[in-house]
Amino acid sequence: MTLARILPATAICLLSACGNGDHADLKQFVAESGQNMTPRVDPLPQVKPYEPFLYEAESLPDPFKPRKIELPKGAGGGLQPDFNRPKQPLEAYPLESLKMVGTLTQKKVFYALVKTPDNNLYRVKPGNYMGQNFGLITEITESATAVKELVQDGSGDWSERISSLQLLEEQEQKK
Repeated sequence: MTLARILPATAICLLSACGNGDHADLKQFVAESGQNMTPRVDPLPQVKPYEPFLYEAESLPDPFKPRKIELPKGAGGGLQPDFNRPKQPLEAYPLESLKMVGTLTQKKVFYALVKTPDNNLYRVKPGNYMGQNFGLITEITESATAVKELVQDGSGDWSERISSLQLLEEQEQKK
């Protein structure tokens, strides 16, 4: 006989020798340990009935569209810009984008030279307007232009804000 046939035959004989016992003590232990145990399962929670929600947001304002602040009728006393006056060219640009590049004096009137983002040059004097917040030029010095702006807060009231346009240094002008 070959080794391939002897090995499986020997393994079968050895395994069959282990299975002869009736394991009565093991069967008795399992039977006794399960007698006094009662399974404990919590009751299911109360199921609430579904209540449908009716979505009616069509009447609400769209939060993604910009809105104008509307004042109630009769309000609006106090400080307000003149909406009927003709706009001046520098009012098309935000004040932050304008640059004061120089000054000049003609007939004792001080003028500022203001450069726009599209490289146009304007000569302005006190009383002219610039910036998008109704900015009135109040004073021009050799180093700065003072601007009084009118800004609207969240409640619709107008307030004054003083800003200035500083003269650019020579190094910044060359850029």
